[in-house]
Amino acid sequence: MTVDEKITRLQESAMQEARSKGNAIVEQHKKALTNVFEQHKAEALIQADTRIKAEKTSVKQQLGMANSKAALELKRELGAAQKRLKKQLFKEVEEKLSAYMKTEKYQDLLVKYIEKAVAYSDRGEMTIYVNPTDADKKAYLEEKTGFTLSISKEDFIGGIRAVIPERNILVDYAFKGALEREYQKFTFGGGMGSGR
Repeated sequence: MTVDEKITRLQESAMQEARSKGNAIVEQHKKALTNVFEQHKAEALIQADTRIKAEKTSVKQQLGMANSKAALELKRELGAAQKRLKKQLFKEVEEKLSAYMKTEKYQDLLVKYIEKAVAYSDRGEMTIYVNPTDADKKAYLEEKTGFTLSISKEDFIGGIRAVIPERNILVDYAFKGALEREYQKFTFGGGMGSGR
């Protein structure tokens, strides 16, 4: 073999060994980079999953707060609407009551109330009051019941009140108190409100 051939062969052998070592180094770096990439990918997936969970929790909280706020606003609106309707309803009740108080049935009811009060007092000393708006019915009621009546200074809408001083008792068949009690007890049933 000639020197040139030997040099060529040595060169080829050195190149082959260098390529082999280079390929091994590249392969080693490739594996290292793949490991780093896989670790980074796993960490990124964990971080993304954690962030997604945190965002879901945040969204659920915001949605819950929005729902609570909307429900509270709805309850307020419902309460205000019920209050308006309740006032309107009782205004209509008062109008119907006012119309009823102009009928004979109302006079008959006053007679019954007076008779009940007299029976309760065992015909003892008693003062029976009629409402100032019923002053025009006083003579008729006295004639029907045989009992002397007084006109109240206080407007109790309608009905009668009787005082039995010996027993310190007030017999109250007045409409005012009954209307006030019904107004306080009255609630709308169904929906978000509580039923009666």
